[in-house]
Amino acid sequence: LVVVDFFATWCGPCKVIAPKLEEFQNKYADKIVVVKVDVDECEELAAQYNIASMPTFLFIKKKEVVAQFSGANAEKLENFIQQHSG
Repeated sequence: LVVVDFFATWCGPCKVIAPKLEEFQNKYADKIVVVKVDVDECEELAAQYNIASMPTFLFIKKKEVVAQFSGANAEKLENFIQQHSG
């Protein structure tokens, strides 16, 4: 499972969730790969996935987006990882 984190350096909630995402990256190291995308540096990619707010997380499995959500909700993030990494 690839977890894509669309973030911005100036985004407060992004800074809040970043340590939890790192924790989950270590906890589920055998199940997930985390990719961080700075929306200011990768505007076209953010537009391609219609990213309107940060942080937004995309969950990609077998080249398909299987889920996504926006917001710095660590519990929801871990639930999505558990649900889609099996």
